[in-house]
Amino acid sequence: MKYALLSDIHGNLEALQAVLRDTEAQGVGTIHCLGDVIGYGADPIACLELVQQHCDVKLMGNHEYAAIGLSSTEHYNEAAQVATDWTRKQLTDHELDIINGFEMKHTIDDVLLVHSSPYDPDRWHYILTPAAAAQAFANLDERICFFGHSHLPQIYAEQDEGLPRCQAGHDFLPDEEGRYLINVGSVGQPRDEDPRACYLVFDTEESEVNYHRVEYDIEMTQRKMARASMPQMLISRLRLGR
Repeated sequence: MKYALLSDIHGNLEALQAVLRDTEAQGVGTIHCLGDVIGYGADPIACLELVQQHCDVKLMGNHEYAAIGLSSTEHYNEAAQVATDWTRKQLTDHELDIINGFEMKHTIDDVLLVHSSPYDPDRWHYILTPAAAAQAFANLDERICFFGHSHLPQIYAEQDEGLPRCQAGHDFLPDEEGRYLINVGSVGQPRDEDPRACYLVFDTEESEVNYHRVEYDIEMTQRKMARASMPQMLISRLRLGR
């Protein structure tokens, strides 16, 4: 069985639509979303509806958590605060009901799906260093954890000694005896200097991980964000991929 893993769509409808078309072309019928459907982009409602329609597993991200009032945005930078405030004003009770149905984490066989980290998933820790990965592994019962949050496709492999090894996201066959933390990248706001939408396909029969990059109409997304008076930094970064 193959399933696609999407994360960090961030209200980017054009990127999400392009990725959904690509999953169909790849023959992948099962899709799971790892959170942050909303925030930053100009189409939070349309993205929520598409995720609700197409994704089997739907996880809570920190932007959903903030939108329903379960966390503060005081630690966000100014641009993120502006975008979050705008997004909250767009959401009706219908969209809030959709978000309230999202899970914090989900297990499929020996695979954990989570937005940020297995370590206190509702505290939204970033896995950006081998030390943070070691803390995540210490709180992981499963063999593989797929996550998002940092917008960076990365793979951390547990070592017999020392800290986990970190590599940039790439296609590979996980060792049957190994344990892995795998960041699936971002659909709507990549930050690895590649502006194309990023998602991952996991083949459970072959135990194969494949990353996919998809072109989309960035200019259309940017025009929508400008009309919504989003901060220029959020608009410009889409073309830069960072």
